[in-house]
Amino acid sequence: MNKIVARAPWLWPLLRAPMRRFFDERARGWDERTGAGSVEHLAPLAAAVMHVRPLPERVLDVGCGTGEGTLFLAREYPGAGVRGIDISEEMVRLARAKVGLDPEGRVDFRVGDASHLPWPEESFDLVAQLNMPPFFAEIARVLRPGGLAVVAASWGERTPFYTPPAVLERGFRRHGVEPVEAGAAGEGTFFVARRRE
Repeated sequence: MNKIVARAPWLWPLLRAPMRRFFDERARGWDERTGAGSVEHLAPLAAAVMHVRPLPERVLDVGCGTGEGTLFLAREYPGAGVRGIDISEEMVRLARAKVGLDPEGRVDFRVGDASHLPWPEESFDLVAQLNMPPFFAEIARVLRPGGLAVVAASWGERTPFYTPPAVLERGFRRHGVEPVEAGAAGEGTFFVARRRE
């Protein structure tokens, strides 16, 4: 499925409904089954954000699931507005329940499709995704010039939605987003790229 999204994104409409059902049905107990939010799960995302400079003001987590990556980014960037988006209504419901008191509305979650992000062009300084197939054109569209894209995979090549670095590099370059850094952390991998100014 990941290869289809990365190499033939026009086929995504055929896969959207089954994927939504799959994640809606598995949302309850997801964190416990997958280790979401654990040090191991977040290690590649944590390593990737070490390469994010300057500090972002607006952050988007694509495919946020139950919100563990989004909440990590909110802790990492306490001055930023952080948004999470996921195709699964049930995942987003669970993510919203984790926010607690947020009088400034700094963290928010939305149900939506990564292939058609509901924000205008150049909305974010950082677009991150953890264990999610990349929609290169949409990530590039919502990134501000000079903004960074982060793709992390918790278990490297064993991650169900793993995308090899060569595919990430080609896909992002086609949309004016240039590689900055790639590496490994724990069992996972990360890739960081910057949109040309």
